[in-house]
Amino acid sequence: MSTETVSVAPRPRSGATRANSSRQNKNHDGGTRPLRPGRNRLSREGGFASAFTVNALLVLGCAYMVLPVLWLFFAATKDTADLYGTPAYSLGRFAFLGNIGAVIGQDGGIFFRWMANSVLYAAFGAVLGGLISVMAGYAFDKFTFRGKKTWFGLVLLGVLIPNTATVLPMYLLASVFGITNTVWAVLIPVLCNPFGVYLARVYSSSYVPDETLEAARVDGAGPIRSFFSLGLPMMMPGFITIALFQFVGVWNNFMLPLVMLQDQQLLPVSVGISIWQGYSVPQPEFSPMVITASLLSVIPLLLAFILLQRFWKSGLTAGSVK
Repeated sequence: MSTETVSVAPRPRSGATRANSSRQNKNHDGGTRPLRPGRNRLSREGGFASAFTVNALLVLGCAYMVLPVLWLFFAATKDTADLYGTPAYSLGRFAFLGNIGAVIGQDGGIFFRWMANSVLYAAFGAVLGGLISVMAGYAFDKFTFRGKKTWFGLVLLGVLIPNTATVLPMYLLASVFGITNTVWAVLIPVLCNPFGVYLARVYSSSYVPDETLEAARVDGAGPIRSFFSLGLPMMMPGFITIALFQFVGVWNNFMLPLVMLQDQQLLPVSVGISIWQGYSVPQPEFSPMVITASLLSVIPLLLAFILLQRFWKSGLTAGSVK
């Protein structure tokens, strides 16, 4: 009987061998050469440098925003001598309560009138101006009408124009209608927010599905009812985010009320504190009072962000993804 030789195929290489083989590159003559170990080290060093750079920029950004507020807190606790005679971030004689008393007693307590005016202007602009922005953004996203792209292009153009550039034209218009030196000279302009309209369109495309509106239309709901019953509740996080941006913008607005208003009883706190700041130039003893008033004027903004952070955090996250 003849004996046949049976050839056995080689077994597949193990996973470690295949992994090592996959980390090889072909050279120019068709052979293979292993990757140089220095490349992994360079990759790790590059990743470390990138992370270090990002973290360093974040630390600088935080310092840029936190240090002025921290200085404001330390300065508000000092009297005039310690304010100019001690280091910036050090505690002197505790005079915070005395400074608050000076703020309350100055000009018959007009500071609280200024605070109330700022709350009125900012809340009106945040609620009603934010609602108008949400309605406009919803309409640009869900409706089809003639000149839609052109009108939205004008909205984007309005985002690029700084607010200070529109103060003088708005003052001339207010003079024509005779509403200068009234609250309406500040309330009416804050209803327009092109950036809020742009954000509202992004939120509408992210939050409100077209299928939901189509189902509501089949059930007999009109456009207005669909918006207030479905669109607005779905866009509520976006609405809160836009309202907060609007609140902060109106609260910090300086040029518009400075030009529009002459009566001190109608001034917001930003313009009122600037008037007190003028007193502190010839009379330095006014400086601790002005700094304390500035610290007190920040409190409403902090409360607004703390109380509504759950809404605006989710609104920013969802609005960034389309």
